Amino acid sequence: MKTQDQQRDMDGRHPGAQAEFDLETFLPYLLNQAAEATSKSFQATYRAVYGMSRTQWRVMANLGKFGAMTARDICAISHIEKTKVSRAVATMEAEGLLLRTTSPQDRRAEILSLTVKGNEVFRDLGQRAIAYDRDLRDQLGTALSGQFEGMLRTLITQNGQDRTDED
Repeated sequence: MKTQDQQRDMDGRHPGAQAEFDLETFLPYLLNQAAEATSKSFQATYRAVYGMSRTQWRVMANLGKFGAMTARDICAISHIEKTKVSRAVATMEAEGLLLRTTSPQDRRAEILSLTVKGNEVFRDLGQRAIAYDRDLRDQLGTALSGQFEGMLRTLITQNGQDRTDED
């Protein structure tokens, strides 16, 4: 027969005892913290060079990658609040980085696209992003960074990247 101490699991709990929630070991929290830390680290680059906010960079990155689209499309792809995108678009338009044109299909919608200047900034920041990504992957090492990318893609696929945010 096992003693009471032998019945405790590796965390010091009795079998069947409910674990206490620890935010710092909660995987979604850790993923968010890692995303925030790396995002803020790269933010230093586009803020220092171009004075851009994170939302402005994300709007630019989407327009640079996918081409012309509506603000609603950007919100859906990037999970950014509509008001933040609207402010970023207004600032970027004032700085000559993007154009708004009325959609021929829906006169209420505006199609956003990068200007020549916007495309130049996107190309420059794209090269800086590649260098940042390379440095980050070097920190992890080739094998671990490849495994990590695969795990992240699995989480995105299995947990519904296309689900709408409720808050």
